[in-house]
Amino acid sequence: MNSESKPILKASDISDKLREEIFQITQQAISSNELERDMASTIKKQLDTQFGPTWHVIVGKNFGSYVTHEKGYFLYFYIGPLAFLVFKTA
Repeated sequence: MNSESKPILKASDISDKLREEIFQITQQAISSNELERDMASTIKKQLDTQFGPTWHVIVGKNFGSYVTHEKGYFLYFYIGPLAFLVFKTA
């Protein structure tokens, strides 16, 4: 998959600055991993390190979700065929 694909935002409750940082982290994870679970792990670890715990990351082509998140820390987007659900809990 091409990590240079532009992210397509689906839903967001997050600052513009943090959203752009997550997009960059995600594109790096796509470049360095082939498996979706490895992408999710890479993104989660980077977010926990940079912005404190506890982040959750779901990556895939087909999934449903219903989550509770910390206010101001929810992001759902696509890059290419993959969907990324990223959120933080207290």
